[in-house]
Amino acid sequence: MSYNVSCDVECLGSDSFSNTSSSSSTGSTEELSFTSSAISMTVGIVSNSLALFILLKAYHRFRLKSKASFLFFASGLVVTDFFGHLINGSLALYVYMSHKEWEIFDPKQVLCGFFGVCMTFFGLSPLILGSVMAVERCIGVTQPLFHTTALASHHMKKLLVFTWLLALLIALLPVFLCRPYQVQSSRSWCFFRMVGARDWLDIFLPMIFSGLGLLSLFVSFVCNTTTGLTLLQTRCQRDRSHWRHRKSSSHHFEMICQLLAIMLVSCVCWGPFLVNIIILSTRDQSQEAYARMLLTVRLATWNQILDPWIYILLRKAVLRKLFLLTKKCCGCNSETSHRWKCSILKGSVETSTTVSGRPDCICMNGPFLPDTIIKPIPRV
Repeated sequence: MSYNVSCDVECLGSDSFSNTSSSSSTGSTEELSFTSSAISMTVGIVSNSLALFILLKAYHRFRLKSKASFLFFASGLVVTDFFGHLINGSLALYVYMSHKEWEIFDPKQVLCGFFGVCMTFFGLSPLILGSVMAVERCIGVTQPLFHTTALASHHMKKLLVFTWLLALLIALLPVFLCRPYQVQSSRSWCFFRMVGARDWLDIFLPMIFSGLGLLSLFVSFVCNTTTGLTLLQTRCQRDRSHWRHRKSSSHHFEMICQLLAIMLVSCVCWGPFLVNIIILSTRDQSQEAYARMLLTVRLATWNQILDPWIYILLRKAVLRKLFLLTKKCCGCNSETSHRWKCSILKGSVETSTTVSGRPDCICMNGPFLPDTIIKPIPRV
């Protein structure tokens, strides 16, 4: 334990020397970083709040079991991103307002340890949740009977709690193994020990974080690819005249589009940071490598900002409006627009009526139903 403390003091001392030598040239940079952190935190909180409202409203209104389970995990992901922005953003703003003087406001490194745990937990949880959502959707599409009978709602809740506990366990490993989190070279955040003398355990801990994150991205890619190919194959083989099958398929395609967008955003935002951790853990470090790591961290924070907009924008109602707007701008054929309106009205009629003899589609602008001739009843 004394070895860790002495190493931290040495690291903080070298960072303090470099900070005082360039204080005149970094004042505007720190002010810009503070402003960007405040804006990122505000935008993230507002975006996740809006997405959570939409998901909860859809979850309480939707009755299809497969869609409800997807919305449940999506709500858990948005809640995780919301608290990640709130907690990590508040800690970062406090560090900037304290002028990054960790020796003064955190001499025992309690705040640094809490900051590191939050960075690890809120960074790893969305990746694992994204892979869990991809696996759940893959099972729901490829094995619908097993998904209906074996994966009940209480199983989904237990799986969500297990995902959070797994991420929390990885985040608390440095505390349990007496390898406390370390202030990084930019002095604005804390993470695993990446600077100074390290043993195999100091190298192994960030490798677990990076390896589990990359594994989650790989699982999401495999499951989403399998789900997409299965849906395309089913759609080609299915009778398109059966509207209920098309309705179920449209919900599946809406969910797979959202999962593909989540996977793409996670790969772009988290991929460079996870790969950079492996490079810094296995090779000699340099100042350029640490500067590149700070850029990858800032890129990773955009994952929690972009995730809620996937659920806000990639909804069937929004996509339908975009489709109609695009067709209108491109000068669509009136017959195509008429078929789209009939399909929409047909869905509202079939979901609201209980009379079996009612017509499936009622279009006010034609074609009309054939005229019915009312014959008089002959007298006896």
